Amino acid sequence: MTIEDQLATLTMPAPDGVSEAFLLGSGLADGYATFESPIGDVLVTFNLEGVSMVDLPDRCNGHFAERFGRSLIEAEPPKGWASKIDKAITKGTPGALPVDLRSVTEFQQMVLGQTAKIPKGQVRSYSWLAQRVGKPNATRAVGSTMARNPIPLIVPCHRVVRSDGHIGNYSLGGPDRKTELLNHEGTDPAWLEEMAIRKVRFAGSNTTYIFCHPTCSYARRTTESHTVEFRSETEAVTAGYRACKVCTPGS
Repeated sequence: MTIEDQLATLTMPAPDGVSEAFLLGSGLADGYATFESPIGDVLVTFNLEGVSMVDLPDRCNGHFAERFGRSLIEAEPPKGWASKIDKAITKGTPGALPVDLRSVTEFQQMVLGQTAKIPKGQVRSYSWLAQRVGKPNATRAVGSTMARNPIPLIVPCHRVVRSDGHIGNYSLGGPDRKTELLNHEGTDPAWLEEMAIRKVRFAGSNTTYIFCHPTCSYARRTTESHTVEFRSETEAVTAGYRACKVCTPGS
């Protein structure tokens, strides 16, 4: 089935006497449009609250119906949103784009809010996110939140790795797509996997005595001869290093 055929299956005609404009304006249906991304075309759905889902064209209709129970209608995004959607996909953060996260719990909204702050080209772990939302024992729930993220690429769950440092799965097409996105952003997932195998979690500088997440922009500036690797926060602190105030390493 071609992408054109897949898109055709998404168009849900309005019942007799009911306009598509009414369905969209009343919240009985969401609009959808196609946008380019680093992993190919994606469908972005939206309503008056904001962008509600980002998914692959061949599965969006089923996923959307399962999550929302509403129809999808091909439509232009609200005025000014198209450029904001393009920018959000490119930067991997919502920015000024309204998003609709009503399909997830309050806890999941908090986790996704922190996920949206992870800089492009960097990664953080499930356990780091759990710490950031004040629920240090909720690592598994954070992993579930990444799987439930309705707007991947815009809320960049591809920048979240397992607590042991391994890349992990990805809801928008699996680990291969996650690797593709991380490579696109210059993160070097092969390097991350190699460190995970060696159980390296943090990188310190023996000139500043500061330790960071290995992908932190400050850690990446440290030359190899001045880099000290640590397997845990405790190991780094015991060695006399303090945590970076920018990337806030820990767990």
